[in-house]
Amino acid sequence: MKLTAFAAAAAAFLMFGPSQAMAGRDLDQIRARGQLLCGVQGPSNPGFGFPNAQGQWQGFNVEVCRSVAITIFGDPNRVQFVPVTTQSRFPALSSGEVDILSNNSTWTLTRDSNVNRFNFPAIVFYDGQSMMVPRRLNVTSARQLDGATVCVQPGTTTELNLADYFRQHNMRFTPVVVADLDELRRAYDSGRCDVFTNDFAALAAQRTLLSRPADHVILPERISKEPLGPVVRQGDEELTNIVAWTVFALIEAEELGITQANVEQIAGSSTNPIVRRFLGVEGNMGESINAARADYARQIIRTFGNYGEIYERWLGERTPLGLERGQNRTWLNGGLLYAPPAR
Repeated sequence: MKLTAFAAAAAAFLMFGPSQAMAGRDLDQIRARGQLLCGVQGPSNPGFGFPNAQGQWQGFNVEVCRSVAITIFGDPNRVQFVPVTTQSRFPALSSGEVDILSNNSTWTLTRDSNVNRFNFPAIVFYDGQSMMVPRRLNVTSARQLDGATVCVQPGTTTELNLADYFRQHNMRFTPVVVADLDELRRAYDSGRCDVFTNDFAALAAQRTLLSRPADHVILPERISKEPLGPVVRQGDEELTNIVAWTVFALIEAEELGITQANVEQIAGSSTNPIVRRFLGVEGNMGESINAARADYARQIIRTFGNYGEIYERWLGERTPLGLERGQNRTWLNGGLLYAPPAR
């Protein structure tokens, strides 16, 4: 029986494997430029992305971008950080002002579809929208907010979720709409509105910047699902793959118990074939995604640690944000984080 052309091609693929990965248009431009342009929430987002006293960007989302730079270039410093707002972020990505967003953007159908033509390679943080109120109001539930004035940013999933929640529960509210996040926070802090709504983690970050943080409480309800992750333009699957497998490397390292402190010892002594492939000791998984190095994952972990280490460094219970891991634990510990197998 003769093989069809399709079957013959499939047989050749299985016998010889894929040809060497070819870079896509966006990835070619990034490499030619010698720098990744990373959009982060500006002027700062405590814990996630903010400039230090020397003007150097740091935080959870910043280290995700620097990890992507390691995968592309083998160098975490080949990144230029571009502050963007909730209104300017997607136009900046569409126009090429930035190559990637790493600024707590929610993965939604319209953003991911032909409407906006963006790719969300992986989820780095599971969140949900919440409400923050002054403690003096003695409010313990969002269901007590009928008639409240609410500070909210326009043109966001936050604004739509807010309207949906109040409509669902037959409650009224008056929006105080301010585009700039810093101005919105100041409006809430000055008493212009009763409620400040945003993702839970974003509220925890903004609370640290209030004049009296301890005087404000985040209510227990999560009124939406907010899967947050880096965003790239559609049309370059190679760049999408690089971003995805960079995030998965951080997660898988935690799954495997590989940390910044032990990665070199494990790379030199482990006989586990899964670990050896993951750390680039044998095989070349990096070639499959057009990474700069076979041991890209090992270099990322050596530089920043695994997902859990980055989380605890910038967002965890010992930081000003004080966030529990919750659903951002790995699946092995009852959370939602799960990395596909690197093989």
